[in-house]
Amino acid sequence: MDLKDNEIKKKFNKLDEILAIYGKDHEQLIRVLQKAQDVFGYLPEEVQAYISHKMGIPVSAVNGVVTFYSLFSTEPKGKYNVNVCLGTACYVQGAQKIYEGFKEQLGIKDGDTTEDMLFTVRSSRCIGACGLAPVLTVNEDVHGKLSTKDVAKLISRYKKNETAGEDNGKDLPGVGDYQEPTPTGP
Repeated sequence: MDLKDNEIKKKFNKLDEILAIYGKDHEQLIRVLQKAQDVFGYLPEEVQAYISHKMGIPVSAVNGVVTFYSLFSTEPKGKYNVNVCLGTACYVQGAQKIYEGFKEQLGIKDGDTTEDMLFTVRSSRCIGACGLAPVLTVNEDVHGKLSTKDVAKLISRYKKNETAGEDNGKDLPGVGDYQEPTPTGP
């Protein structure tokens, strides 16, 4: 068994642990799919079929849920998921140019992933942070009040973070600057 097979086996073992928690409760399908996507990074047909079999749900029903909800992906995503808001407030503040800048600098189209599997870039209608327009997220990090000049800086930060061996960009200056601090007690 090679390293890749071993990694896949570990992922399916983790999925078995998740399925053991939720059993065959059909009402928990979305939760199971979310956790499975956390483990695998996306929901390929093999994972959907496995969940279908283990939960006793037709594979067509599982696939119907996966393809209906935009939070699920059937294609591999990059380590850093860039989601540029193109809602009205962001759009009028230049979000479209920022979005185009990401696609151009990374050499990809909407929803595509870079060959090195680092970045996936997509747009959304609104992420609910209009006061920070134009705004985008990179995974859970919120970046607001951006300009086209910030595109290269953000890409560079996350690439630099990757070469440093970090899991995310939270320790880099400026990343997530617009998030509220976590409350620290009463």
